Amino acid sequence: MKIDITQKEGSGVDRHVQVSVPVESVKEAEDKAARRYASSVRLPGFRPGKAPATMVKKKFAEAIRQEAIEAIVSEAYKEVVEKDDLKVASQPHVHDLKFEDGKPLTFEIHFELRPDVDLARTSGFRVTRKNVSVTDENVREQIEQIRDQRAAWAPVEGKPELGDMVNVEISAGDTIDSDVSSYPIVLGEGQAIPGIEELIMEATTGQTVERPVRWPDDFPDETQRGQTKTVRVKLQDVKRKSAAPLDDALAREVGDFESLDALQKAVRADLIEHATRDADSEVRQKLIDEIIGANPFDVPQSWVRQFAQNYAEAYQIPEADRDRFSTEFRSMAERQIRRDLVVETIAEKESLAATEKDIDDRISEQAEKRGVNPGQLYAQLEKSGRLKEIERSLTEDKVFKWLLDKNEVQTES
Repeated sequence: MKIDITQKEGSGVDRHVQVSVPVESVKEAEDKAARRYASSVRLPGFRPGKAPATMVKKKFAEAIRQEAIEAIVSEAYKEVVEKDDLKVASQPHVHDLKFEDGKPLTFEIHFELRPDVDLARTSGFRVTRKNVSVTDENVREQIEQIRDQRAAWAPVEGKPELGDMVNVEISAGDTIDSDVSSYPIVLGEGQAIPGIEELIMEATTGQTVERPVRWPDDFPDETQRGQTKTVRVKLQDVKRKSAAPLDDALAREVGDFESLDALQKAVRADLIEHATRDADSEVRQKLIDEIIGANPFDVPQSWVRQFAQNYAEAYQIPEADRDRFSTEFRSMAERQIRRDLVVETIAEKESLAATEKDIDDRISEQAEKRGVNPGQLYAQLEKSGRLKEIERSLTEDKVFKWLLDKNEVQTES
């Protein structure tokens, strides 16, 4: 098939190609589509495949025309990609298609290429690492969270306070005498607007209080912002949290700890481990940012959109909020894609990809910690599709070890 292809000016990874197909090539594609239809369609009075070509063309004109166009577009795209051995990043889009009888078929193909990541410089950078420090106050805060999670709620009489859990009947506005709903609310946690929380704390158990309440200016429903409504509240009951005593019994309840001192040491070690991991992660990202700054490259926007879509689905973002989410998430998506490309490029260039032995060793290590058979764990990971995740993690570890050897990391004083 004769096809005239003209590369249009593009930028970055974008490619726009103008295609013109002569009349005779269009007719050839239509004839081919018509022959395929004639060999398979059934028309009254004719055996399968024996209907006259002219009759088939007339009856299935639109379908034949559409098939011919699809064949031409596919052929043109294939020729564009194979001619220059292009590495395509996205599905092509056809724009401005013009198809008139007796005239050439013209259209434009738009697609994106995989970025050419040429990392000319990956060493000689200097980054800082946070000084990992865990204070006694950090440990106390964590212990208090543990106590809070195991706190008991006990009924109390009188007026509630911030932090109390209340059950209240609330009605407001025009439905104050008819639409009454009961709610459990922990005061001070933002579950109710401030004005309603203040009204609740004016009541004692069993009492009903009523007065005007102004809705805040940042209320999610814009139509209700700044409105003042009469609110009626009946306080049904109040419960107050009572934290467990800070003693050895708490430590034994939390886990396999003989004493409070053992629990505190375990909490400190855990905090240090998390802080160390966070500091290491920040150093990795700083190195990536330095490399990208020295070796800039474009990212296909189709990848960015797909990345954002995957996250929106994973976090069950409502359809109505997806466009806003994608816009806000765009810079983070681009950053993550660039990071992955840098790691992938270095791993390939320096032969740092995880091997089967690396994966087997990691699984054996995890199996020993869990007290399970390595073969059984391997099968579970394979079934859940997590082997790729382990391979990617091991490859990243190798790449960043290589980068740390070639760059300077200073610990903040």
